[in-house]
Amino acid sequence: MLGRSGAGCLLVIAAVAGMALLPGCSTVGSLGGVKKEGATNDSAARYVTPDDPMARPVQVAWTSARASNCGFMFDPAKLKDDYMRDEGRRITDPYQLQRISQAYDYTLSSMAATIKSDPNYCTRDRTDAIRADLRRYLAGDYSPTAKLAR
Repeated sequence: MLGRSGAGCLLVIAAVAGMALLPGCSTVGSLGGVKKEGATNDSAARYVTPDDPMARPVQVAWTSARASNCGFMFDPAKLKDDYMRDEGRRITDPYQLQRISQAYDYTLSSMAATIKSDPNYCTRDRTDAIRADLRRYLAGDYSPTAKLAR
C-alpha cells in the first residue's frame, strides 16, 4: 500500500506517461523543456497548415496578439470568449477544449512577447493583413485558412 507521497508520485508518472502518448502536431514549441502547444513567433504561426488540429486557435490568437500590438480597437478577451464558444459548439470533449484554450493562450502570450520589442512590426502590409483577418474573426468566421502565410 502506498502512502500519500507514493500515490502522488504515481499520479505524476502517469500524467507524464499520458502526455508522451499524445500525438504531436506542427504547432508544438518547446519552452524550458516542457512542450507547449501554440506558436511562438510569426514563422511558426505562418506555417500552421489548415488541417492541423491547432490551426484555428493559433491563427485567431496570432491575429489577436498582432492586432493588439498594432493598436486595433477591439476587445481581445471577447474575441477569445466568442471563439471558445464557437469551439464549444463543435467539440464536446472538455480535454480537447482545454487543449485548444491553452494553445490559444500560449500563442497569444508568446506572440505578444515576441513582437512588442519590434518598433517596425506594424507595417502597412501587416496591418492590412491583420485588419482582414480580424474582421473575419469578429464576424464569427474562425475557419483555418492558408492566408495566414502572408
